[in-house]
Amino acid sequence: MMSKQRVLLPLAGVLLLCVAATSGWFLVVDQPREADVILVIAGETDRRPARGLELLNQGYAPRMILNVPAGATIYQWTQLELAQRYVEGLPQARAVTVCPIYGLSTKAEARDAARCLQNAGRRVLLVTSDYHTRRALSTFEREVQNHDCSVAAAYDPREFGVQWWRHREWAKVNLEEWMRLVWWEVVDRWR
Repeated sequence: MMSKQRVLLPLAGVLLLCVAATSGWFLVVDQPREADVILVIAGETDRRPARGLELLNQGYAPRMILNVPAGATIYQWTQLELAQRYVEGLPQARAVTVCPIYGLSTKAEARDAARCLQNAGRRVLLVTSDYHTRRALSTFEREVQNHDCSVAAAYDPREFGVQWWRHREWAKVNLEEWMRLVWWEVVDRWR
């Protein structure tokens, strides 16, 4: 019995290390496909919209929808006002619309975004932060049925890297996203 423990315990430790080391890679899904519309998920306001515009310019879709929290303010302006100003200043302004989002979770956002996707076509290319791609894709596939979703990652090396152990911030983001992913898969998706 004792010899089995001597073999199994180190093996379990090695297996745990392998799972931990690859956990960052597992979170990231970057598989954009041609779509009817690009949907930039609310949250980060620098890399996500920029990645969405890049994909729009590359012809992945003829239109882009920018999800924006409806109740959030920055100083005296709402994020919706700022987003509308941002869109109006874009060379692609005619192809970009703003979608107000009221929910605070990815699940609630997917339900809010469904309104804006009603007449946008069936194929949707989601754009979100790299670490959020797996959960966002799973959530939108479940919550926004009748749409075929793919996802593109917006990378920000200040915030996350798949080799999460190299920086403290990356480790925090990895752990937090894994907690959210597990919660989504085990609890939230079934409600």
